[in-house]
Amino acid sequence: MTNSKDLETWQAAMTLVTDCYSTTKTFPRDEQFGLTAQLRRAAVSIPSNVAEGGCRHSDRVYLNHVGIALGSHAELETCLELARRLEYLTAAVFAPLSEACTRTGQLLNGLYRSIEQRVR
Repeated sequence: MTNSKDLETWQAAMTLVTDCYSTTKTFPRDEQFGLTAQLRRAAVSIPSNVAEGGCRHSDRVYLNHVGIALGSHAELETCLELARRLEYLTAAVFAPLSEACTRTGQLLNGLYRSIEQRVR
């Protein structure tokens, strides 16, 4: 197994996490333990699960962790859309964040398919 830090998927997910943290600093204070925390947890979960699964010595376990990361990705997309609808994110802020999220999801799906091929 390769070091997860070398994976484009992990790198993109880490950039997405830092972008999410920066962006949520502008959310209303009363969202600190609500949407802000939920969005951040979902974002952090993506590279964390890629890294955790990658250090295991089983492709099946790795596949499961990447599957969890995909679930967190869907949760993050939902939180970002909710933040947009609540007008916590302007269109100018939402668009690049959404694009980065989409790209990370594409990379996650590619990683999932690659591991899935090895498991078969």
